[in-house]
Amino acid sequence: MDIVDHDLEKAETDAASPTRFHSQKPEEHEQIHRTSTGDTSSTGTSSSASVVREEMGMSRVHTTRDLERHPTALSRIETHRTQHSGTVGRTLTSRKSKKPLPNFGAGKPYPPHLPEQEEYVVEFDGPDDPLHPQNWPMRKKIITAVMLGFTTLITAFTSSIFSAATQAVAVYFHVSIEVGILGLSLYVLGFAAGPILWAPLSELKGRRLPLVLSMFGFSIFQIGVATAKDLQTVMLCRFFGGLFGACPLAVVAAVFSDMFNNRTRGLAITVFSMMVFTGPLLAPFVGGFITESYLGWRWTEYLVAILGFFAFGIDLIFLEETYPPVVLVEKAAELRRRTSNWGIHAKQEEIEVDFRELVSKNFSRPLRILVTEPIVLLLSIYMAFIYGLLYLFLEAYPIVFQQTHHMNGGVGGLPYFGMIIGMLCAGLYIVLTQPSYNKKLAANNGIPVPEWRLPPVIVGGVSFMAGLFWFAWSGYKESIPWIVPTLSGLLTGFGLLSIFLQSLNYIVDAYLMFAASAIAANTFLRSLAGSVFPLFAQYMFKAMGVNWAGTMLGFVALALVPIPVVFWKYGARIRAKSKFAPTLPKPMVVVVEESGEE
Repeated sequence: MDIVDHDLEKAETDAASPTRFHSQKPEEHEQIHRTSTGDTSSTGTSSSASVVREEMGMSRVHTTRDLERHPTALSRIETHRTQHSGTVGRTLTSRKSKKPLPNFGAGKPYPPHLPEQEEYVVEFDGPDDPLHPQNWPMRKKIITAVMLGFTTLITAFTSSIFSAATQAVAVYFHVSIEVGILGLSLYVLGFAAGPILWAPLSELKGRRLPLVLSMFGFSIFQIGVATAKDLQTVMLCRFFGGLFGACPLAVVAAVFSDMFNNRTRGLAITVFSMMVFTGPLLAPFVGGFITESYLGWRWTEYLVAILGFFAFGIDLIFLEETYPPVVLVEKAAELRRRTSNWGIHAKQEEIEVDFRELVSKNFSRPLRILVTEPIVLLLSIYMAFIYGLLYLFLEAYPIVFQQTHHMNGGVGGLPYFGMIIGMLCAGLYIVLTQPSYNKKLAANNGIPVPEWRLPPVIVGGVSFMAGLFWFAWSGYKESIPWIVPTLSGLLTGFGLLSIFLQSLNYIVDAYLMFAASAIAANTFLRSLAGSVFPLFAQYMFKAMGVNWAGTMLGFVALALVPIPVVFWKYGARIRAKSKFAPTLPKPMVVVVEESGEE
């Protein structure tokens, strides 16, 4: 990773230091590009290539001067180079073979290397290139965000709609309630396994392909659950449904980082986070009414299969690629076709996937980030706890409202709206803090400081802890009106979304170039917690009682509150030592400010 680390530091230094862009000569910019790719050839230039460059406006000097005037464009080029190097890396050992080269054919000698190979690599045409997803019209961005928000909502909704059917499934297949709950846990376990596949695939082939494939597979497996003749089929299809349904959880936030800049990314990820958390809370009362009606438990799965196929259809027809390196692949393909110059290509097309290299740099990267990055590890533990409690509430709320207050399955799911309203309040709170964030961003020359995201996490942690204590001591006996534990959801819901949303924003800001892998690592750990917590919920609440079980969880939440406080104070120092986080350490930002004063 030494070369990648070097490129990361170089890219971020160039992006954050405006004076560097005006102090370097054009030749120095070219040298930076050469160093990033490590693939230069002879210095001659063919006349045909010159003609094509003149027709297409690809003059070397003109482009370099544009980049000197537009640091954003140069920053994007360096970012794409680093993404290419980090995704696969064109090392000397990659795909190295001891076999002799075959003859070129037809008695022809091997042709010479492309003259100035770097000039055949397509780039975006300056910072305002309409092909770049961050330059799309806002209407197009919103439509894309709504499509992907709906896609994420469906997969999250499906995770918990089965909780309303666990008792019916247990009765139908003559097993215990705990075995029925496995259908919920195995789906969330699929959430844990899926990102290890989908996140690297999104960095190799782009965001659109895995999203479309996953929604098709997700819908097929929901049909499998709905038509299952035995319990094994139910459990297997629930797991693979979660495996395919994990793709939006791992990739959609990365799509938002592709489309939205630092000023608007927080609002976009607010939508994503609300879909992740409100989906599981909307499902229980819907599933409860369906299960108790003449439709039966199978229609809980038919419903999500229909919604899944609808999401697959709109993604297939309307979703466009947002990953910039793959957008350049499409641009290069068009230029090759229209100019008949087959040397034109994108950096992403230089990738030759070797299995060992694929495993070491893609499939293992989320796990390496999780183990080696303190920010990802500790925040993932915190988020795993609150995410696990989200699914634990799917078993705790029925105990309080159906067993203690004697509500039926459908009505007993309505108290979840207390948590949903709390989440809406948290989303509004984050939106109202966005102008303050934008002012800080403007004052810091457009350089984001990830730690600015953390104060709402601290506030949310305190709120979440208080909500747990409130729920514990208001829901353990029937004499306390049902509205009292319902209202505790205002604090727990506010805390859930505040912690998750801004922690996710913090991870994306800190690991922007590897956002999908960092999110995949986070998703892996919290999905493990989400799959395990429901399995012991029934035993814990029955053995300890609602009051003491909730109190224990409240004290665990209290112990986790200091995590964002530590990162708020020392996060910049920790990121400065990271091999994956490209954000500049704090002292370098101060140097830029001092040079501006001079």
